Amino acid sequence: MSFENALQRHFDTFNQLQLVREDTEQLADQIEASLKQGGKLIFMGNGGSAADSQHLAAEFVVRYKAERHPLAAISLTVDTSILTAHSNDYSFDSVFTRQIQALAKPEDLIIGISTSGNSGNIIDAIEAAKDIGCKTWAWTGSKGGKLNDIADHLIRIPSDETARIQEAHIFVGHWLCEEMDRRTTQA
Repeated sequence: MSFENALQRHFDTFNQLQLVREDTEQLADQIEASLKQGGKLIFMGNGGSAADSQHLAAEFVVRYKAERHPLAAISLTVDTSILTAHSNDYSFDSVFTRQIQALAKPEDLIIGISTSGNSGNIIDAIEAAKDIGCKTWAWTGSKGGKLNDIADHLIRIPSDETARIQEAHIFVGHWLCEEMDRRTTQA
């Protein structure tokens, strides 16, 4: 496929992102409330979504654009000792669940990123987070997969193409960072 074709598919997806605006604004409100209650953001994902999880947690903790206090966020994808020990001793399907059980508190907000909405380890961890009393969000593609019926809230990117979904997920994440910069640096 040509560069122009790929770029057009990107534009087509981004031109539809107004469809997730209300959900994204609701998520911003919930992030702000969670942080004010002493909670933290917990991100998780597989593959490219794991990288996005790490990227966004870093933006919240370090900074995005504004000089501000660090915002509490972690990614469950960064501890290779936990990931490999758990996967070896138990199963990769529960690798995030075990971390949620160890680290999550009811005031935390959990974001599971799965382009298909069908990642078993994200599904299990979202269920565990709900059992703890956390607010849960899933970021998926247009269909939402099994996470439609499990997560409290979804941001469903209007695309079925993994690359376009991931590009839109990082846009949503960057907008949330920008919005938290604005909200946390106001006088």
